Amino acid sequence: MIRGSCLCGGVKFEISRTRGPFELCHCNRCRKVSGSAYRAGFLVQAEDFHLTDGKELMKTFEAPIVEAPPAYHQCFCGRCGCPLPNPTQSGSWYVPAGLLDDDPKIRPDKHIYVEFKAPWDAITDQLPQMTKQQIRAHRARASAP
Repeated sequence: MIRGSCLCGGVKFEISRTRGPFELCHCNRCRKVSGSAYRAGFLVQAEDFHLTDGKELMKTFEAPIVEAPPAYHQCFCGRCGCPLPNPTQSGSWYVPAGLLDDDPKIRPDKHIYVEFKAPWDAITDQLPQMTKQQIRAHRARASAP
């Protein structure tokens, strides 16, 4: 079992299995949410994610739609302000990796939205780097019958 929590410990969760993807997102919104060069996070299937404490502390901020739905939303702890796992439209959960107390046994597999990276940031690892256009093409291929 992989455990995680917010900064104050009021919101706690467990993950029974991780599959990914585990992405490092450089888009403007994710950089602002993380307060850093990118946001490290991964997807967890709904059946593998278990909120164990603090549901009443979970708040959501929904940013205006920039291009097309769905809107960008961010869950956070109402007590400490820490980013929290977000439910997705597909029923999975996006989990910020920095919240984990245990090793998720998966590692980042790519950088995304690299054309929006902070000008002071340098990507120095060997992970694949995907632009917005490449991500859209990849998702279109994945959803094709």
